[in-house]
Parts: sequence; C-alpha cells; structure tokens
Amino acid sequence: MGFFSKLFSKQQSKPEIKERTPLSIEVGDIVVYDLGDYEVIGKITYRQGSYEWIAYQLLEGNNTLWLSAEMDDELELGIYKKIQLPIEGVFPKKLNYEGKVFYLDEEGEARVVGEGRSKNINGMMMEYAEYCDDDEEQFISLEYWGTEIEASLGYSIEAYELKIIAGSN
Repeated sequence: MGFFSKLFSKQQSKPEIKERTPLSIEVGDIVVYDLGDYEVIGKITYRQGSYEWIAYQLLEGNNTLWLSAEMDDELELGIYKKIQLPIEGVFPKKLNYEGKVFYLDEEGEARVVGEGRSKNINGMMMEYAEYCDDDEEQFISLEYWGTEIEASLGYSIEAYELKIIAGSN
C-alpha cells in the first residue's frame, strides 16, 4: 500500500454527540431562549430523598438567568432571575413583591451537587421554599444556604421555547 492510500483509506471516527434535553444539559452547552444565546456556566442538581430537580445557570453578556427543570408527572420548566427581597423570618407564609402577594406552596431541604461555577456548593444541604401568586403564573424561590437567603422570581415555560446546542460530546 502506498502512502496516499494509507492516508486516505482510514476513516476517522468522530465521537457521537449526545442529543440534549432539558434534563441532560451540561456545563458548556448553549441554550437559546427568547432570542438570546446563553452559555450554561453552572449546574445544580437538588436531591430530596429519591426526587431530583436541576437548575442551570445561564449567562449572556451580563445577563444571568436560571433554568429549572424537573420531571414530576410531566416535564416542568421555569426561568428565574435573582431578585433583592428582604426576608423576615426564615420562610414566611406569604411574601409581597412589587405589589403582588405570593403564598408558600412548598418547603423542604435538599442535598446539592454543583458543577461549573456552582461547584463550590457541592455536597451541601440547603433549605428551600417555593411561593406562587394567586394566578400561579409567577413564582418566588427562596434558598437558604446557611448564612444567606437567595431569592429568585420566575415563571413557567415550555420545552419548545428552548433550543439546546451541545458544547461537547
């Protein structure tokens, strides 16, 4: 066999890229949402017993969003943005934010696994509370990390509103 036949006869196999779904997004992927291209820079997997849900930290320029994904009876997705909310008491029964009242819907604690920018919280236990407005159109998520409470305002979205581009295999 000549040099050229050896060179051109070998097929280079490229690793197959796994299709991404809202439950299999990885750090480094791109999520296209609402005309923006967001890089996934962090991922938090929350575990409460055998139940699991995920939050992805998305960054476009200086704009940071959180995409939440969980599979209950069906896939539930939400977009959240961090807000400043003075909290009195750990988890009050209701919250007022921008003229709306939000009512406590669920609370508990979960162990977290962090990846990317969220790797510093890996293995921690955190307490959380979820609130919803009267119309169940907007939600407030509170996360108590031992020394501080983080608040986020969000709303539900549908899977067809997202396009996920794999950043790696």
